[in-house]
Amino acid sequence: MTHHVEIVFNAGNVVGESILWCHEEQSLYWVDICGRRIHRYEPEGGRHDTWDTPDFPTSIAMRKAGGFLVSMQHEVCFWQPDGMFETFVEPEPDRPRNRLNEGRVAPDGSFWVASMQNNLNSDGSPRPMTESTGAVYRIAPNGNVKKLTENKFGISNTMVWSDDGHFMFADTMANAIYRFSYDPVSSTLGERETFASGIALGMPDGSTLDSSGRLWNCRFGGGAVLCFDQKGSVCETLRLPVSSPTSCTFGGKDFSTLYMTSAQFGLSHAHVVANPLEGSLLSANVGAVGNPEPKFG
Repeated sequence: MTHHVEIVFNAGNVVGESILWCHEEQSLYWVDICGRRIHRYEPEGGRHDTWDTPDFPTSIAMRKAGGFLVSMQHEVCFWQPDGMFETFVEPEPDRPRNRLNEGRVAPDGSFWVASMQNNLNSDGSPRPMTESTGAVYRIAPNGNVKKLTENKFGISNTMVWSDDGHFMFADTMANAIYRFSYDPVSSTLGERETFASGIALGMPDGSTLDSSGRLWNCRFGGGAVLCFDQKGSVCETLRLPVSSPTSCTFGGKDFSTLYMTSAQFGLSHAHVVANPLEGSLLSANVGAVGNPEPKFG
């Protein structure tokens, strides 16, 4: 099935990431990691706000108490729009060569964040990756940090929790999406199994679940979003007018619009000049409905 894709806003993001829908405000929030900026956009009226960040912001999440959690390279911070960034926790102080990447609030109100070997120079340009040293952490509302995996992942991406008790997580470098059984009482992960791997269309980046439990996964470098059924088979392919979609979420009044961020990272200047939509915010109605994003607390 072919779905119509729209360019919602030409954001020009270097690495747009971690998009979420704030239902109360009817607005989208996301970060541009290398642009050191947080974005807010209202699809209804077209209002666009940005805030500069003191470090590379890698993910953003909403708080029940109001405001946001923002993960930087090493710290997870509290933040209010137009306010300061207040350090909450540093999940991985013993690995200075790593940085944080993907982060998302779990259904129980905890914040999960994953690390990776730092692939950014101080100016935001790419730094070669030589090892897989990323791990997944759970941060409780009281600030307690629990390490959930060993340090063995390359580029950490995708965090979703399915209704059947699984946590799903992607390693972009391994071109794999994994599934773990998850015990919410003890906050522990079971054995890792491979959900989908080796797909030739780009590499797995951010994902979201629809209300029927299907996984919509952005394919970095593949110019597409793939929809996987609960067994890990591709059931739909959404082709995009950008090379590298990065994260997606369902939003709108009835959560029926799929919104996607994208990136210019790794593309040549000549390519971006010739393809000025790279780094845009996109949308599509894909015949599916999503769920509200959990809040931290």
